[in-house]
Amino acid sequence: MTEQHTDPHPGSRPTLEAVAARAGVSRATASRVMNGGAGVRPPLVDRVRQAVEELGYVPNHAARTLVTRRTGAVAVIIAEPEIRIFSDPFFSQQIRGISKELTAHDSQLVLLLVEGPGDYDRIARYLAGGHVDGALAFSLHTDDPLPAIARRTGIPTVYGGRPSWPTPPGERPVPYIDADNRSGARAAVRHLLALGRTRIAHLAGPPDQTSATDRLDGFHDVLPDTDPELIAEGAFTVESGARAMAQLLDRRPDLDAVFAANDLMASGALRVLRERGRRVPEDVALVGFDDMRGVAEATDPPLTTVRQDIEGMGRLMARLLLSGLNGDGTSPEPVITETVLVRRASA
Repeated sequence: MTEQHTDPHPGSRPTLEAVAARAGVSRATASRVMNGGAGVRPPLVDRVRQAVEELGYVPNHAARTLVTRRTGAVAVIIAEPEIRIFSDPFFSQQIRGISKELTAHDSQLVLLLVEGPGDYDRIARYLAGGHVDGALAFSLHTDDPLPAIARRTGIPTVYGGRPSWPTPPGERPVPYIDADNRSGARAAVRHLLALGRTRIAHLAGPPDQTSATDRLDGFHDVLPDTDPELIAEGAFTVESGARAMAQLLDRRPDLDAVFAANDLMASGALRVLRERGRRVPEDVALVGFDDMRGVAEATDPPLTTVRQDIEGMGRLMARLLLSGLNGDGTSPEPVITETVLVRRASA
């Protein structure tokens, strides 16, 4: 005969005591399983989880927060206007990676957008209000107030991108995830040189973001004496890439190669090159950066580009934050991920 367990509170919302009774464990053991605590043998964990499923038990979030001092939520703060976030696939890939990692650890993503300077007060109040356990912030610009807000509120934060601000005296450097932008830029320019190109231009990103300055530095590492007329600045958007490409062609119609600081600007440049009657790659070779599949593989011709694992970096940001929240209180170390040149038809 199979042993039967009954709900001691029939008809009412299942309680943790009911879960413990059905699983045949103590309430303390059931609580440790529900809160992800260590030290419970796997067979008991399985029994508790089966009891939860059978009873339809839903933890009392407020009570658990009082005990664990954890909300189970993480803020994702993107220092860009909404129109940029929802039109640039870079952000969707990074958020996808963050969401996957948080979901795997039963944490909720709370998206906070920065439309203008007035939003920082709102974000500061939200972070200080204890609504989230930590924050992930990326696409920050020079002099962005978010790092100071994070320090003031004391909320654990991991950043996407190398910080441009100095570390305050006596404090540890902030944890961050970034790609090896400088090395990737060097690989792109060396590839163009290997093709025999001699007048290589650069579509640079915004100078108030370290990813752009690192890629510009990588360009100069290989071509330190480049004519300033072969460098034009964009804003990591298709339209800015088109404008910058037109400026370059007006100034230096003899250019024979372009390294763009991201794929969106490269796609804008490609459009202008076609409008000006330049064949790619026969007349002008073109290399982008990011390897965003929806962009790099959709252009005609498909883009040669430098790949960074955007979704993987999002997962790593979340993993680094959660590790710090669950660890010994020490600050996680920065992580720089690899970049790889992907050769396609544009170069």
